Amino acid sequence: MAEHVGLSLPDVGPREQEYLLRAARSGWIAPLGPEVDAFEAELAAYCGRGECVALSSGTAALHLGLLALGVRPGGVVVTATMTFAATANAIVYTGAEPMFVDCDASGCIDPELLELGLAQLAGEGRQAQAVLPVDLLGHVADHKAISEIASRYGIPVLSDAAESMGASLGGRPAASFGTAAAVSFNGNKVMTTSGGGALLVDDPAMARRVRYLATQARQPVAWYEHTEVGYNYRMSNLLAALGRAQLERLDAMVAARRRLRERYKAAFAGVPGAAVLSAGCAEDNAWLSAVIVEPGAAGWDVAQLGEALGAAGIESRPLWKPMHLQPVFAGARSWLGGESERLFRNGLTLPSGSSLTDADKDRVFGVIRDFLRERGV
Repeated sequence: MAEHVGLSLPDVGPREQEYLLRAARSGWIAPLGPEVDAFEAELAAYCGRGECVALSSGTAALHLGLLALGVRPGGVVVTATMTFAATANAIVYTGAEPMFVDCDASGCIDPELLELGLAQLAGEGRQAQAVLPVDLLGHVADHKAISEIASRYGIPVLSDAAESMGASLGGRPAASFGTAAAVSFNGNKVMTTSGGGALLVDDPAMARRVRYLATQARQPVAWYEHTEVGYNYRMSNLLAALGRAQLERLDAMVAARRRLRERYKAAFAGVPGAAVLSAGCAEDNAWLSAVIVEPGAAGWDVAQLGEALGAAGIESRPLWKPMHLQPVFAGARSWLGGESERLFRNGLTLPSGSSLTDADKDRVFGVIRDFLRERGV
């Protein structure tokens, strides 16, 4: 039986092995160390930021970013409904209430609905403590519009760039937007540290505050002294070594994913009712390529395509189920236009990793070709 073709598997090789072995031999096995310091400096430079704090996950970066921006219990954070649960969960960790805004056709937060939501809150005498937009599947949100809207209401922006490392907008790196930006190096991301993330900021004082909270809020004395609750959120030296190797290869891995995206565009070109999401964006990092299918126009749906791929040992997955539809957030306030529900209902993410072999790709596109041929396309 043919091997399983994954959705977005890690792309690691000799360079990663070399860097990990170097770090292990150095004796710096426990969290922190010279590899962490170097990774933070290199990542800040890549993202066009003054400071970087390497952390144990992208979720940790979101949590500490919100705390550093002053989000507190009883507050409100306005965020995208079209996202993974970690975005909303991090808001709940602070004790604040998430409120959700629908996406536009790109899958990212709709600026018009964002403004509507903030205006309604202001009319009620309330103000969000932060705006948390999300770069969906590697497509960078419209940060120019988001920043202008948030600025009018005096609200800071924390960019959830967990999915967009290597992408850009107007020539600027994805994580350069907002007062702060959170990135993820989970095992399925374009670049990985196995598990890990980082918070990118420009304010040194904010970076110091995040480092302090991430190391259990330990006071600078010889004994263990704590005046507030902290967190065990720092990245290990070994994982930072892996990250340094991955960062050196990031642009090449993004280029490989973009080439695969172009092949998906060609495969679905001219197919009635089908289109690749964000296919017109040259700055997208193509983390996950997704096809959107309108069943009425196509005569088939994404569930059928997913079944055909699964039968051949090929992984696919629906797009994120919007947060306003999640049972855990039932009753949350939302400003909706219907686009996120359409994308969830009609979207399917396809194998997108830079580690896919030519044989893997041929299998994927062979199944897609046969599936479409059977339906007369």
